[in-house]
Order: sequence, then C-alpha cells, then structure tokens
Amino acid sequence: MKIELKEITVRELTESYQDNEENGVVGFGGKLDIRPPYQREFIYKDKQREAVIETITKNFPLNVMYWAVQENGNFEVIDGQQRTISICQYVNGDFAFMFKYFHNLQKDEQEQILNYKLMVYLCSGTDSQKLEWFKTINIAGEKLTNQELRNAVFSGSFVSDAKRYFSKNGCAAYGLGSNYLSGSPIRQEYLETTIDWISKGNIESYMSVHQHEPNANELWLYFQNVISWVKVVFSKYRREMKGLAWGEFYNEFKDKKFDHKKLEEEISKLMQDEDVTSKKGIYEYVLTRKEKHLNIRAFSDNQKRESFERQKGICVKCADEFKLEEMESDHINPWHLGGKTAQENCQMLCKGCNRAKSGK
Repeated sequence: MKIELKEITVRELTESYQDNEENGVVGFGGKLDIRPPYQREFIYKDKQREAVIETITKNFPLNVMYWAVQENGNFEVIDGQQRTISICQYVNGDFAFMFKYFHNLQKDEQEQILNYKLMVYLCSGTDSQKLEWFKTINIAGEKLTNQELRNAVFSGSFVSDAKRYFSKNGCAAYGLGSNYLSGSPIRQEYLETTIDWISKGNIESYMSVHQHEPNANELWLYFQNVISWVKVVFSKYRREMKGLAWGEFYNEFKDKKFDHKKLEEEISKLMQDEDVTSKKGIYEYVLTRKEKHLNIRAFSDNQKRESFERQKGICVKCADEFKLEEMESDHINPWHLGGKTAQENCQMLCKGCNRAKSGK
C-alpha cells in the first residue's frame, strides 16, 4: 500500500476541465476522473460551494482530498469530489462569487486563486488495501457510501456501464423498478442492491470478478428478470412492496409455479386481518409460509391475566401450577386455522409446554 501527499495547484486541477454526459467530469489535464459518467451528481448547495471559494480567496487551508491511482496512471477522486467540482465550476465561469465571475476578477486576484495549493493524498495498492483505506479516511465532506467506495476500488468498464443503468436520477433501473426498491440511484443504492442480490451477498467478490468485463449486461438483464417476475407473480401493486428483498425471493422461488389470482386473493385477505401487524411481511409469508414474517398480534397483558385467573394458574397441558411470569399466552385455535387474538381464544401454558408446542 502506497500513500503519497502531493500539492496540486488550482491551475493544475482545472486544466482541461470538462463536464459532459459522455465523459463525465474530468480535470487535471484530462488525467483526473472527478466524477465518472452516471455516478453521483453534484449535490452541493450554493452556500457550500461559495464557502469553498471563500476559503481559497482568503488563503485558508481547504480540507485534504484523496485520489486513487488507477492502473493506467491516471487518477480518480475518492474524497473531495464536491469541493473539486466547485473550484472547477468557478474558474470555468459557471457561477459568481461575491457578485463576480472569475473572468471579472483582476489579474492578480485570478493568479492568487490559480496558484492556491490543494493538499491531495494519492493512494495506490491492491483492491482490498484501497477499499479498507478508503473506508478509514471517509470522514469529511459529503460522505461516500459503501458502494461508492467499491466503485472507486473496482473502477473499470464494468462499473462504468453499470452506472449507466443504475446510478443516475431517471436511469433505466429507476424507470423500471422505483416502485420496488428503496434508496437513491445517485447514492449508488440501486446498484448496490442489485449486485447484492445477484451475488447473494458477496458484492466485492462479484465486482472483482467482473471488474474488467466490457459491460454490465448480465447485471442489467438479471435486474429486468427480477422486476418482471415480481410483476407477474404479484399482479396488483401495493406500497408495502417497496423495499422488499425481491432479488432474494427471485433467486429462491423463480422456478416455482404460482397462481397469481389465488395469491392476490390471499394477500387481500391478509391485508384486512387485524392480527397481521406486519403488512410488508405478507409477501414473504405467501412465498415461504413462515408465520414469523406476519408478526401476528400478541395477547395483551389484560388478556393474559384474565386467562391466568380463569385457569387458577394451572397449565392446560401439564396440569401443574405456575406463577403468571412463568407462563406464556397461546392461541387455543391457531391463527392459521382461523383463530383470532381474542380473549376467548387465549390460554396460558407454562414456558416449557408452550415452547414444546411451538417446536412441533
């Protein structure tokens, strides 16, 4: 692992600066990838970017920035992207500071800004070394997400193409699956979620294996398959469907046949069941048949006390006597057989009997 501290002037940083859809944002004579195509968009507010320019005009120190050294000898901004873009935009004449654009300044004022020195750490090493180091130094400015850090470490043709589909407001993945995914494309949450699904939790391993592939076709096709499967199996959309682990469900159940009409009838019934307190869990329940996902409503303390008194502290299974705190409530008629969480359906069992019953 090699870490080098280097002074970079604003003049050097802004040389050959450009910002366009095709090439992303680049500077430093075309050698610095400030924001790769389709990565996080500029998110600084006016006061934030003006604070950057004020710091420079007053010759105050700006927080240190971090660049990753790429395999071809070029660089990519890891921390300091928003500050870098603010500086480049100002020198490029994209906004005014104190009612003056850069070209309105006196020659000596321009030179002061262009000669201002930025402190930059250059980091090179193995992918795993860089990833750990980036996580450690990710402490300033607009914090990078874990996926943004991975994108920097495993930068290449695969990541660039994946960002095209998953990492921009209004991107293809957003248009297709925004009703089903949580998070924001520009913070790389769509990309992270999809790689997590396809890799079954091994995101970094997957990115390492695919880093130098020419495109992300496999990932994009997988995402389309997941969303298409969801729309077919669950024909009616409800807001509770947003943010569920659809890729995990797809991986496990894609080859199982479902009757979407019967599923919809069951889901509608469960949505109306007052004992089902986790409505989002209904979808996982109808796939797995595990009641824990429904978070069935528990008996109240009053209901437990009434049943305990009625039974005179006697467990209805083993017929031994117990204290209230040594017993647990149980549905006489199980919920899945139509039993409700009502007083008349409550019985008290000792903890041993209740757990033995639950384990059957």
